[in-house]
Amino acid sequence: MDGTLIDSTPAVIRSWTTWAGELGIPLERLLGYHGVPAEATVRELVPPKRQQWAIDRINELELSDLDGVLPLPGATEAFRTLPADRVGIATSCTAVLARARLDAAGLTPPAVLVTVDDVTRGKPAPDPYLKAVERLGHPPQDCLVVEDAVKGLQAARAAGCATLAVVTTTPRKELLADLVVDNLSRLTWITDPATGRVRVKPD
Repeated sequence: MDGTLIDSTPAVIRSWTTWAGELGIPLERLLGYHGVPAEATVRELVPPKRQQWAIDRINELELSDLDGVLPLPGATEAFRTLPADRVGIATSCTAVLARARLDAAGLTPPAVLVTVDDVTRGKPAPDPYLKAVERLGHPPQDCLVVEDAVKGLQAARAAGCATLAVVTTTPRKELLADLVVDNLSRLTWITDPATGRVRVKPD
């Protein structure tokens, strides 16, 4: 969701910068956690006695800052073009934050919305994508994951899905995927009316 469908980067940076400052954590220690659930990040960076406060605090900061959250190029068109029963979101956000950001970006959540609240292990474990394809009712090998984060692509490959990466938050050279494009506006989605299968064609 973040970095593929919506641009929440400025809000994320503001929230985590404030959070790190309050806990005395150098900003460079936050590098490499893009796409990882906030709780997992906190548990790696904060001593056990302060973890619950730190989790509650980052959740509070992110929910209170939705300024500048916008749809990324091609996201609105993809939602409008693709069959509703073939689309799902698997995000490292909590359910409340995911819906808040989608609403701020003007995107209606699909019927299949898997958040960190729905799984035991978040990305880079495959669990979010396995849960999403289960709810969509299709085997992983018939599903395409669109990702912007290295950890998210690792999760998608572990789930057995095809991968498409967008260069919105991560340098192209770091993205290992079946196809890499600048953003969703560089794609055409084609649905076969007879079978309902969806193909993606890069421009």
